[in-house]
Amino acid sequence: MSRPVLDYANLTSVRLGAAGIDPSRLTGDLAARFREAYVAVETRRASGGIGFFDLPRDEIALAAVRHVVEEVRHGVTDVVVLGIGGSGLGATTLRDALGGIDWNADSRRRGGRPRLHVLDNPDPETVRGVFARLDPATTLFDVVSKSGSTAETMALYLYARAWIESSLGPEGIADAFVFTTDPARGVLRRIADAEGIRTLDVPPNVGGRFSVMSPVGLFPAAMMGADAAGLLAGASDMLDACTTDQLRENPAGLLATLLHEADTAMGRGIHVVMPYADRLRSFTLWYQQLWAESLGKVRADGPVGPTPLPAVGATDQHAQVQLFMEGPHDKVVIFVETPRATQPVKIPPLHGEEDALAYLGGASLADLLDVERRATTEALRQGGRPSATIRMPAIDARSLGGLFMLWQIATVYAGALYGVDPLDQPGVELGKVLTYGLMGRDGYDQPEFPPPEPEFVC
Repeated sequence: MSRPVLDYANLTSVRLGAAGIDPSRLTGDLAARFREAYVAVETRRASGGIGFFDLPRDEIALAAVRHVVEEVRHGVTDVVVLGIGGSGLGATTLRDALGGIDWNADSRRRGGRPRLHVLDNPDPETVRGVFARLDPATTLFDVVSKSGSTAETMALYLYARAWIESSLGPEGIADAFVFTTDPARGVLRRIADAEGIRTLDVPPNVGGRFSVMSPVGLFPAAMMGADAAGLLAGASDMLDACTTDQLRENPAGLLATLLHEADTAMGRGIHVVMPYADRLRSFTLWYQQLWAESLGKVRADGPVGPTPLPAVGATDQHAQVQLFMEGPHDKVVIFVETPRATQPVKIPPLHGEEDALAYLGGASLADLLDVERRATTEALRQGGRPSATIRMPAIDARSLGGLFMLWQIATVYAGALYGVDPLDQPGVELGKVLTYGLMGRDGYDQPEFPPPEPEFVC
């Protein structure tokens, strides 16, 4: 199969006994509950309220990305994405998964294509370090903010703009920036219209954490030479697979329903995503934001929401798996299986006299990594700890598009199951308001903090 496949056997009582979910419920009460969630999502989608479903088939957006890439790519050695949350995590995932985690360091792999940096945090040491490696004459900044009011992103934009002006003068601004923003409103749109800066549109009904298949993700990927059309095709394949209210036929529905049931009925509210590939390490951080910001909400009857936890194999077998195996029964692990490397790194058959080394000789590092994933999966099963596996046909654009879409669709289904709005984020608004006040933004009051309590300082 050309799309990612969900294997959920180790979440069921067939494999786990009493610790698992009875699979007959997938055609019974869980199926009925999912049909209600499916209808709720489809109703909101039909009203135009969930825009990310439309992105895989948005040929206009893809054409716009290709047009801007063709206009700006010549002579560019570095692309710097200025964006936070979903405006940066998607680009990081695309770079690491499709280019490799050493993309910026490996000029041979890049083959003349630009390095891709993502500044998603206004840490001065990081910012200074990245800018020290840039040439203003060959650097392109992609400023990603739909509102144009994201404090962290706009602070970085102002810094980058002053840096360009100090080197190239005001006339260098238009060619040094692309604004990825709202198509009609906001600060960036006004500046772009006034100064002739190129823009790419983020649809108004697509939030940042659901925007990776929009120009937010497609433009930096295309600047790397990645297959943007393949990303959309893979997302479209997954969308087709999820266009059914029959639970056992809908992979995103199964993912959402089983994880929701594990949380609300079995106390397993920590959901670990654990790929066995360094190229997907960044994906776990993208997932973490998607699952946390979408589902951690307050209902009338109190707070709800699972806790996403990133992990990577085999590294976390020596860090977190002890907790997964013998800690509280509050976790589900979702493994991500990838095909073995096409260019395996063989383990030399040295020190044959040493039992601790001899068995490794002749195998490959890919063999070892895959065996460790299988062993960890079975160890969890034998310990009565539930897991699932997402099988990737490849780590390529099409498969990655499918993986992104699987989790995005599962997220809105899960929102309906939890009875929350997965598209808003009211819990982060107070922090923004306080930040604006502390930074002196017009229209925002300076907040008052409790006085210091010296007796509580050690």
